[in-house]
Amino acid sequence: DEKLSRVRLLVDENGDGRYDRSTIFADGLAWPTAVFCWAGGVLVADAPDIFYFKDTNGDGRAEHREVLYTGLGLSNVQGLFNSFQWGLDNRIYAAVSSSGAELKRAGDAAGRPLSLRGRDIAIDPRTWAVAPVSGGAQHGLSFNDWGDRFVCSNSDHLQQVMYEDRYLARNPYIAAPAPRRSIAADGPQADVFRTSPVEPWRIVRTRLRMQGVVKGVVEGGGRAAGYFTGATGVTIYRGDAWPADAQGLAIVGDVGGNLVHRKRLEPSGVGFIGRRIDERSEFVSSSDIWFRPVQFANAPDGTLHILDMYREVIEHPASLPPIIKKHLDLTSGRDRGRIYRVVPQGFRQPPLPTLGQATTEQLVAALEHPAGWHRDTASRLLYERQDKAAAGPLAQLAAASPRPTARLHALYALDGLGALTEEVLLPRLADEHPRVREHAVRLAEKLAPASAAVRTRLLALQDDPDLRVRYQLAFSLGELPSTPERNRALVAIARRDAADGYVRVAVLSSLGEGAGEALALVAGDAALRDTKEGQELLASLAAQIGKQQRPADVAQLIASVGALAKANSPVLLTIVQRLGARAGSPLAQKIAAATGGRAEQLMKSLRAAAIERATSEAAPLSTRIAAVEQLRLGSLEEVQQPLEALLAPHVPADLQAAALAALASYNAPDVAQLILARFAAFSPRLKSQATDLLLSRPGWTLALLSAIESGQVSVGDLDPVRLKLLAEHRDAQVRAAAAKLLASSSVGRRGEVVEAYRDVLAMPGDAERGKQVFAKVCAACHRLQGVGHEIGPNLAAMKARGPEAILLNLLDPNREVNPQYLSYAVLTTDGRQLTGLIAAETATSVTLRRADNATDTILRIDIDQIRSTGMSLMPEGMEKQLDKQAIADLIEYLKVAE
Repeated sequence: DEKLSRVRLLVDENGDGRYDRSTIFADGLAWPTAVFCWAGGVLVADAPDIFYFKDTNGDGRAEHREVLYTGLGLSNVQGLFNSFQWGLDNRIYAAVSSSGAELKRAGDAAGRPLSLRGRDIAIDPRTWAVAPVSGGAQHGLSFNDWGDRFVCSNSDHLQQVMYEDRYLARNPYIAAPAPRRSIAADGPQADVFRTSPVEPWRIVRTRLRMQGVVKGVVEGGGRAAGYFTGATGVTIYRGDAWPADAQGLAIVGDVGGNLVHRKRLEPSGVGFIGRRIDERSEFVSSSDIWFRPVQFANAPDGTLHILDMYREVIEHPASLPPIIKKHLDLTSGRDRGRIYRVVPQGFRQPPLPTLGQATTEQLVAALEHPAGWHRDTASRLLYERQDKAAAGPLAQLAAASPRPTARLHALYALDGLGALTEEVLLPRLADEHPRVREHAVRLAEKLAPASAAVRTRLLALQDDPDLRVRYQLAFSLGELPSTPERNRALVAIARRDAADGYVRVAVLSSLGEGAGEALALVAGDAALRDTKEGQELLASLAAQIGKQQRPADVAQLIASVGALAKANSPVLLTIVQRLGARAGSPLAQKIAAATGGRAEQLMKSLRAAAIERATSEAAPLSTRIAAVEQLRLGSLEEVQQPLEALLAPHVPADLQAAALAALASYNAPDVAQLILARFAAFSPRLKSQATDLLLSRPGWTLALLSAIESGQVSVGDLDPVRLKLLAEHRDAQVRAAAAKLLASSSVGRRGEVVEAYRDVLAMPGDAERGKQVFAKVCAACHRLQGVGHEIGPNLAAMKARGPEAILLNLLDPNREVNPQYLSYAVLTTDGRQLTGLIAAETATSVTLRRADNATDTILRIDIDQIRSTGMSLMPEGMEKQLDKQAIADLIEYLKVAE
């Protein structure tokens, strides 16, 4: 609130690589987290605003101060907007981070905000137009020389963005995997090797928490956990001062561990994998607990700069109790900050460039520089100046430079000037370097609609020897109208590369139009359709056609299933199943007619066989579960009896869970009554799943609340937090029923519950019994010793944090909730309400993850509303499931588990 932050201008006056003069360029800021130079001024992100500052009189201070955008999220200071970076495509990219944004142009009161959650942004600085892009990590964003984008989060230190959001937006009927992929070979929370001691105040806070003097999670007085907990600032080294084999290294800081980590990136499919370089040590590790490496920068002299926040305390103020806070100076270091320059031995300082004063010809020449800073800066200045005289030299550079990076930059510079022609682009579509070809394909998207020559060359690249060229082509072909030639090219790519899930997504993203023709091509190619990948592609296309209902696509599908029926192909079943045409529907009738009734007979046979397998106690459990999943296409009348039988107490829990999931697909009152009649016999895990199911539709929710009121179901079986949320439900009847129950319930205040159970900490526990408690109660959302699902926070830290932390998290899960683990509610257009953690967001879908690693992927076209519950996914009221001895046993197990 005091707005004490500032932006300084540092000047190296004698060219020795050290800054000699510092001027306060802009002040009166709250928490600036990103800066970027543009048009003689500087963009500064200072949530909730993005500013543009400019020095108009040459005194080193900004007289011009303008708010460009507002609406950046402020919910978590560790998740603020950050990391402006120049992209190859002449846009400024930035990480929106976990606080998200409702971004608007300043002064545009009537404008609709751009909602950003789980995505980043790209800004065109000439128009200030903003577009959402795939991303959504926490702090740090960087490109390599070829435009691949890398990001990181506190506990996932190296991730790659695998595709662009805009491609998926073309086909709203596909649910794609998350665009961010964790690529560290040693895992998201890889081991780190710190050399710094634990801060004294942490030890004091731990003692106070253990004594119950203050609230909060116990951190433990021992050594901090030896894995990434504060990963930040991922940067790809692109300089020319270090040895040549250092080009492209990934550099990541860990602010809590006072260290800098590095990895070597190796090609892996359409992306990369990062491998540790330093064995049991780090690239930089400091014993100084003030060392906080938050960001890095490729410098003009080819070196790497480390930006050290240099703070004594790096902790959210809200998590520090007043009794400690009064003894700490939380501002200690706010007037400091260090910049380190990492140079190789024998380094000689080169003359510093002055590209701001360079001529157009000199800027074009700078695109051949071996260091990325020079190429990026020259590209930015060429875009900024818009000097059309650059077009000739740039075209020559694109054609003749021996450096592939220079040819690449020349193409994008021409595109930024509006001067990219087919004469320049066509040779680059056949460039000797695959990365130049890859980007030429992307740039061809603008020229291909009006150029037959470009279209012909693009289609020929379906046989390119490089996987990433074909991957980009699969996306780019979607920018062309649907034609037989285009669709054959997409299927040809799928035939060769469909084993890679990302390639399948690329192909499907380009088939917003043409799904029927593509399905016919795949179905008619026995070599492709009989593979696992081919059948997955057919299933996706059939599901799309079933939802899209375009007459031409439906006609081609019907023709294909007719041919498959004549050939007695087993693939027919795959298509009919995923088409989602329930028995008796108009589409099902068309399929039946086209196949001479064979499809209907197949489906009846399938359901009959599935019922037999599902109910056979002699069949393997996995076979029975798969059979239950096949029952969903039958009518409720047909499958109700076998599904009801599978909810009996003697049936394995996983099979009961599959039966519940199958019942969830039927919107009928009978489902709620069927489940409520058996609710009391369910295990805690199954009660949780059944509750999720009953809360997914208003009619079922009312049935559940009525059952609680009548005593058929215990109020203790409904998480108190869920009851509170139901009291705010959009359905008036649900609100009234929930409010009535809430008023009469005796849900204890969490603080009182924790105090009542504090004596558990003095009770002896049995680790073996605790292991059984973990498997029964915790494994649905946590993983330890190979048991359970890794949905909630990693429990390995519990050993260091101590028993108090376990007790608090168990009994009062909403006391401190990391935004990463907040639960969201999604209301669908057909009236269902689904809840869970947002595991992934794309332009076309949202994926929720809940207990037992169950997921719901909802297409955006089917979403009416998304909102945060403000609560943890972990339910309150755990004391109703576990007595004090069971909690003591669980604590003991978590303490000793390796």
